[in-house]
Amino acid sequence: MDTCDVLIVGGGPAGSSCAWALRRAGIDAVVVDRAAFPRDKVCAGWITPQVVDELELDVDDYRRGRTFQPFTGFKVGLVGSERMVEAQYGAPVSYGIRRCEFDAYLLCRSGARLALSEPAGSIIHDAGQWIVNDRIRARMLVGAGGHFCPVARTINPNAAAPGARARQLVVAQEAEFEIDRGDEAASATNGDTPELYFCRELDGYGWRVRKGGYVNVGIGRLDCRSLTRTVAGFVSFLERTGKARAVAGRRWHGHAYHVSSARRRAVGDAVLLIGDAAGLAWPQSGEGIRPAIQSGLFAARTIVDAAGRYGRDRLQPYADWLRRTFNAESRIANALAPLVPASVWMPLARTLLGNRAFVRSVVLERGFLRR
Repeated sequence: MDTCDVLIVGGGPAGSSCAWALRRAGIDAVVVDRAAFPRDKVCAGWITPQVVDELELDVDDYRRGRTFQPFTGFKVGLVGSERMVEAQYGAPVSYGIRRCEFDAYLLCRSGARLALSEPAGSIIHDAGQWIVNDRIRARMLVGAGGHFCPVARTINPNAAAPGARARQLVVAQEAEFEIDRGDEAASATNGDTPELYFCRELDGYGWRVRKGGYVNVGIGRLDCRSLTRTVAGFVSFLERTGKARAVAGRRWHGHAYHVSSARRRAVGDAVLLIGDAAGLAWPQSGEGIRPAIQSGLFAARTIVDAAGRYGRDRLQPYADWLRRTFNAESRIANALAPLVPASVWMPLARTLLGNRAFVRSVVLERGFLRR
């Protein structure tokens, strides 16, 4: 039986950030993940300067052999309309990365011991210790395995029961491919200006992002029942307007995750959930990379401060931080939603998406860049 101080299930940005911070504090961490890294992880994939700072990322080292595309602006419009509003900042406000490279880099840099290509099939809490797959034992367990994390299911056994709220579940499909030499539409995509296309119902958006020699195209929304129709309409729009050729013939990947809500319990005795396992994506943009990294780092700080005593009361600072950081915005949105009928605010919101000042200050700076 292998033993460690902290066992982390999931090697994505949340898990690797947590492991990195724990190792720097001298805590022995093991990361278990069902995938082998580098893994095929398709994502629109951009990180803000805040992420670079929080991870103390050596940009010069990272960009050697990896994609690191500065974004200095965005174009915003509606699916079905060729009219777009452009906001330029004159300096990088985000950086395009490929998740297959980014995740592998962070996991390797973490310095943790790794158990890859190993699903967490068995999770048992016995005599004050967690035992995973009958072979790894730890006093502290961290769930970082995304929306379907087995640790999240272990401490939230009723989350999938009939009647559980699903309206904050984002479903998305996307494709990432290398630019073909003859693909003029993809080649013409401005690498420093990603394009965002909001659904007319304003419950999701599509994107076209160029990152070096690659293009990522995708769309996500809250209404999972209409995703197939939404994707088909978005692909048709891109091809009809010449924005991307032969997109429909590419290999598309699907995934799901929750935007930040209090629906999942994220703290228990000797267990924490971080990243998508806790449902922490920002509600305005659906962006999950920075919340994953922030939660991983704060979870590590909480574990270090607990000094080997991992009762729920010692881990409460993490729960308090989650509540302060993520739940306030969700409560405000939920409280206002019933007061303003969709027939009133939706046409107004569509009109505002054509206003450069609104797009820049509200949609981009507050919603996507969180400046």
